[in-house]
Amino acid sequence: MMHKPIITIILICFLGCKTDKNHEKNVDLSDWSVVDAKGQNQSMNMMMWKGDPKINAYMNDFVLPKVKSQYGIDVNIVSGQGNMIVQSLMTELQANKSESEIDLVWINGETFYQLRQIDALYGPWTSVLPNTKYINFDNPFIGKDFQQDIDGYELPWGNVQMTWIYDSAKVKNPPQNKAELLDFAKAHPGQFTFDNHFTGLTFLKSLLISFAENPKELYGDFDEATYQKYSQQIWNYINQLKPYLWQEGEAFPENVPQMHQLFASGEIWFSMSNNDSEVDNKINEGLFQNTARAYVPDFGSIQNSHYLGIPKLSQHKATAMLVANFMISAQAQAHKSKPEVWGDGSILDIENLPENQKQHFQYIAKRRYAPLRSELDQNALMELHPEYMIRLAEDFRTKIINP
Repeated sequence: MMHKPIITIILICFLGCKTDKNHEKNVDLSDWSVVDAKGQNQSMNMMMWKGDPKINAYMNDFVLPKVKSQYGIDVNIVSGQGNMIVQSLMTELQANKSESEIDLVWINGETFYQLRQIDALYGPWTSVLPNTKYINFDNPFIGKDFQQDIDGYELPWGNVQMTWIYDSAKVKNPPQNKAELLDFAKAHPGQFTFDNHFTGLTFLKSLLISFAENPKELYGDFDEATYQKYSQQIWNYINQLKPYLWQEGEAFPENVPQMHQLFASGEIWFSMSNNDSEVDNKINEGLFQNTARAYVPDFGSIQNSHYLGIPKLSQHKATAMLVANFMISAQAQAHKSKPEVWGDGSILDIENLPENQKQHFQYIAKRRYAPLRSELDQNALMELHPEYMIRLAEDFRTKIINP
C-alpha cells in the first residue's frame, strides 16, 4: 500500500505535467454484438493480486479455460496490486504511450481513487455488458466504492465482509465490543493482534465508525475535523490494548497470511479476514483446526466490493469487456462463491436472475464455520472514503508502531 505523502507528490507531479493528448481508442458501445465480434480470438493481459492459491486456481482452472473455449481469448495474468497498478499506468501515461501493456485490472477503494485522479481508467463502459442487468447498482455496498460513485469506470466482481476468526476450543465467549476486547486481552495477553496492512486498517476503520456518534458523520468525502474528532479515541484505545497484544504490541503481523500462520500454530487465538468465507477455506485446506469459527462483533465490520477496471490505454478493450462479462455471469459467480473454490460473495441480485441462471446457485454447499451472509449483513458497515484509510495508516505508524 502506498502512503499518502508519496501518493501526493507523485500525483501532483503527474497532474502538473499531464498532456492533453487523447490516447483513448474508441470502442462502439452502442451494440454488444459489435463488441462481442471485435473482442473474440484475441490475447490480453490482466493485472491482479496473486497471493491466494484458491483465487489463482479459480482464475487458472476455471475462468481462463472458459473464456478460451467460448471466445478464443488467451488471458495472461500478471501479478500486481494497489500502488504497482497505479505506478504502471501512471508511467505509461507520462511517457505518452499510445497503448498499455495491461487490459484489465482488479481494484477497489484507494486504487480506484488514485486511478480516477490521474484519469487512467477507461469509461464509462459497464452498462454495455449484458450481465450488468442482474446487478443492483442501487445497493450502496456495490454501487459505491469507498464512498465513491463508480460511474461505469469499474465493474463489481465480488462482495465480502470482514470477520474475526477465533479458536472456539480456547475462546468460549469471543468479545463483542471494545470493552470486552480490552478485558479479554488483559486476561489473555499475547493472544490478540491485527496486521499492519489492509485488513488491520479495515479493523481500525471499524473502530473509527464505532466511536462516531452517528456513522453517517463519516460517510461522503473525507472531513479533517471529523477525523480529528474521532481518531484520537482510536489511538487512546489501541494504546490501552497495546501491552496485551501479541509481542506486547511492539510488532504486528505484516499481512493476513502471517497472522493466519500464527493462528494455525496456536501462537495467537484470533485472526481476521476480509473474506467472510475464508475460515471454511482454511479449514478445508487443513491450515486451521476445525474448531476455528468466524464472527462479527456487535459494533459491526466493514462490507465492501471489489471491481474490475479497464486502463484508458488498453489496446484490447472489447476483449477485456468480453472477459469481464463472463466473470460476472451467473455460472462464474456461483462457482466463485463455493466455499471450497473461493467463497467470494456474488454481486448479482440472485432473486432477479432467470430460473435457468438462478439454478447455478441452488446447489452450493453452505459454509459451516461462519455465519450466513444474511446474518452478517445485520452488522455490515459502509466503507469510508480512501483518505480515511490513508490517514489511519500514517497515524498508526507514527502513534503506535513508532511513537
